[in-house]
Amino acid sequence: MSDAVELKQGLNRLFSDPDADAAREFFRHKSRAMVNKVSTIGEVVKTMVNDGDYIAIGGFGANRIPTAIIHEIIRQGKKNLGFAGHTSTHDFQLLVGGECVDRLDIAYIIGLEARGLSPNARRAVESGKIQLTEWTNASMSWRIKAAAMGLSFLPARNIMGTDTFKYSAAREIICPFTGQKYVAHPALYPDFAAIHVHECDVYGNAHVYGASVSDQDLARASKRVVLTTERIIPNDKIRQNPEATFIPFWCVDAVVEVPFGSYPGNMPYEYFSDEDHLREWLTVEKDPDEFRKFFKRQILDSKNFFEYLEKNGGIEKMIKLRAIENLTDRK
Repeated sequence: MSDAVELKQGLNRLFSDPDADAAREFFRHKSRAMVNKVSTIGEVVKTMVNDGDYIAIGGFGANRIPTAIIHEIIRQGKKNLGFAGHTSTHDFQLLVGGECVDRLDIAYIIGLEARGLSPNARRAVESGKIQLTEWTNASMSWRIKAAAMGLSFLPARNIMGTDTFKYSAAREIICPFTGQKYVAHPALYPDFAAIHVHECDVYGNAHVYGASVSDQDLARASKRVVLTTERIIPNDKIRQNPEATFIPFWCVDAVVEVPFGSYPGNMPYEYFSDEDHLREWLTVEKDPDEFRKFFKRQILDSKNFFEYLEKNGGIEKMIKLRAIENLTDRK
């Protein structure tokens, strides 16, 4: 092209390094051994999550979130974390309640979908305590996919000419073939990712049923990956149907069996979300003092995730939620 073309870039900060060669150097030294990776929630968070890390959470909205890991991050007092607010609902609500996050790539946050907005998360974001860089859900998916592909960016057109682009950290580029403008979405290589799955073996070969969003790419893009699972199954079951393996063992660093580990969220085909408990969260958050007491009682004063379950109805409640999930007509 003979005429100079003005190329714009977003105003906000890029919170993670998109350098594909730097990521490749890390992954080159990461073990891909097919060994027993069963661990505990406490050990995983202690050894795999560091203050200042950039973390990502699997699932979609309040569906299939690794709640037990998030609780432990809060209990262990992890701070100054970056976070991928991709399709985040209760997971973001929790991390903000624990004051764990100080920088945030946002696509969908604060809202708990049709349930309403999290007053506490909204206060934290509006106060300016958390640095924000804006994206769309598609942009976040493509950033994760770029990392899964071992690239430093992927081109797209989805946010050109919008305020989302203005407040992002994306950049315009020129296509070398056509001379047309595209937006370069920088690759996102999280330091740590937690993904909740329906079942996996001790090596980390996992099955997921229902909406998967970007979790397969997230497992490939992240430097350290823990799977929490409803149940551990024999490797023979994986080998009987190998094409159903959604996440392969070589992406995974640790496996933790946590039945009902997505509560109070929904686990497709396993149990429904606890709408009463989620409503309780949104109600009590309106009063900051009452919320601090509630948060302490529910999370900080629970020695582990199973004690939290007991505080909220225990196995009797879980059986009721399982029955609701398996009803064909939920009235």
